[in-house]
Amino acid sequence: MKKIAFSVVFLFAVLSAAAQETSTDTIKYWTKKGNISLLFNQSAYNKQWLGGGTSNIAGNFGLNYDFNYKKEDIVWDNKFILAYGLTKIKGDEKTAKTDDRLELNSLWGKKAKGQWYYSMFFNFKTQMDTGLDKNDDKISHFFSPAYFQLGPGMLWKKSNNLSVNFSPATAKLVVVHPHFTEFGPSFGVLQGDSTRFEFGASITAYYKFNIMTNVSIENRLNLYSNYLDNPQNVDVDYQMNVIMKINKYLSANVALQAIYDDNSIQAVQVREVFGLGVNYGF
Repeated sequence: MKKIAFSVVFLFAVLSAAAQETSTDTIKYWTKKGNISLLFNQSAYNKQWLGGGTSNIAGNFGLNYDFNYKKEDIVWDNKFILAYGLTKIKGDEKTAKTDDRLELNSLWGKKAKGQWYYSMFFNFKTQMDTGLDKNDDKISHFFSPAYFQLGPGMLWKKSNNLSVNFSPATAKLVVVHPHFTEFGPSFGVLQGDSTRFEFGASITAYYKFNIMTNVSIENRLNLYSNYLDNPQNVDVDYQMNVIMKINKYLSANVALQAIYDDNSIQAVQVREVFGLGVNYGF
C-alpha cells in the first residue's frame, strides 16, 4: 500500500506541476478546478429488530481535478479522477472495497472551423488496491489491469460542459501481470501474455448540466470498437455523478458506472455509490 500511495501522490504532483506553469505569459491561459469528497454510510440494528439486517459502516474518498488550457485556436482539457471506498460489516473481520479507480483523461484540440477541432486524446485507467473474489482469491491489483487509449480524431466542443470526440484510429493497450494469465486469459489478455493490443474506433462524450438549483449531473461516455476482433461488440463505459449540494461543504452524492467489455466478461457490470459527505473545492 505504501508503494501504491507513493505512486498516486507522485502522479498527482506531476499533473499539478504540468498545469502550473511559472511563466507570466502562459499562466493566465490555464484554468484549474478540483473537488475532494468524503462520503459516509452507516446502518445499525439491535437484536430486537424483527425486520432483520446487519450493521455496517462504509466510507468513500474521491478526488476530481480539472486543469484545462485555452489559447486562441488551441484547447487542452485534462481530468484526473481518484476514488477509493471501503465497507465494514459487523461480525466480519475483513473490510471490502466499494470503489477503486485511478483515471486520467487528456484531450488536445486545434480549431478547424466553428465548433470543430482537430484532436488527439489519451485515456489511462487502472486501480490502486488488490481485488478479491468471493473466495478471497486475488483477481486484480495496482496496474493489473491497466488500460491505455490514444488516437487522433475530430472534436465537437460547444462549451466546457458539452463535447463529443470521435477518433476512428484509436490504439488500445490492456496490461496485466503475468501471474493472472498463467492458467488462462484475464481481462481479455490471452493465457501466457501480459498485454493485449487493439486498434479501432472510439467515441467519447461529456455532458454536465443542472437539473435544479444546487443539483448537477455529470455524464461521461466512452464507446470503443476493435477492428481486429469482433468490431460489432462495442465496449461501453458510462459514468454518471450526481451532486446535490446542501451548503458550501456538505452534499449528497450519487455515483453510477456501467461497463460492458466483451473480452473481460460477457455481461454488464454496474457499480453504484450513494452517501452524505463533505466536499471541499479548490
